[in-house]
Amino acid sequence: MTEHSSRPEGTRPDGEEEVGAGQQAGPTAPAGAETPLEGDLVEELVTDRAEVPTDGDAAGGHPDTALAAERLVDLQRLQAEYVNYKRRVDRDRAVVQERAARSVVEALLPVLDDIQAAREHGDLEGGPFSSIADKLESTLGKFGLERYGAVGEEFDPNLHEALMHTAWPQDGSVTSTGSTTVVQVLQPGYRAGEQVLRAARVAVADPE
Repeated sequence: MTEHSSRPEGTRPDGEEEVGAGQQAGPTAPAGAETPLEGDLVEELVTDRAEVPTDGDAAGGHPDTALAAERLVDLQRLQAEYVNYKRRVDRDRAVVQERAARSVVEALLPVLDDIQAAREHGDLEGGPFSSIADKLESTLGKFGLERYGAVGEEFDPNLHEALMHTAWPQDGSVTSTGSTTVVQVLQPGYRAGEQVLRAARVAVADPE
């Protein structure tokens, strides 16, 4: 009877794998040599290390750096808000001062009308009140107050208020402007800079 061996096919009695026909036994890796799996791990570690940003590149990803950047944005926004607030306060302060000065000047317009009327009638000549009136008008002039309105001016609805429309004077006292002309000033106008405080009230006539 033939004796059958119980060892697996292709193995030698000592347990080592047999090399079949046409096969070559591969070299045995020396002790401590790098296995393919270990080589893959090293390559993966190198790749991961290459992807780690440097200190300069990693600054944006660090939690503390991100918090510092957020605080910087908040600081810049607060600074911009403060600058806008300061500009608005300065602008409002100038507007308030201008309105206050204008209110005072407008309250004094009747007094200025009386002074002008007294000057036209000669009541201020040689009197002690003349110097007081001049000082008052000079002081108000420092705030930009200007009296305007004269005979012979071309009528401007932005500056004049026409209370009368009369015939053209025949005495030659008024030179024609070629259009509607002021022939009599009933009440002078006042302006501060480009702002009209009170339009000049006048009588006008059309050229013949």
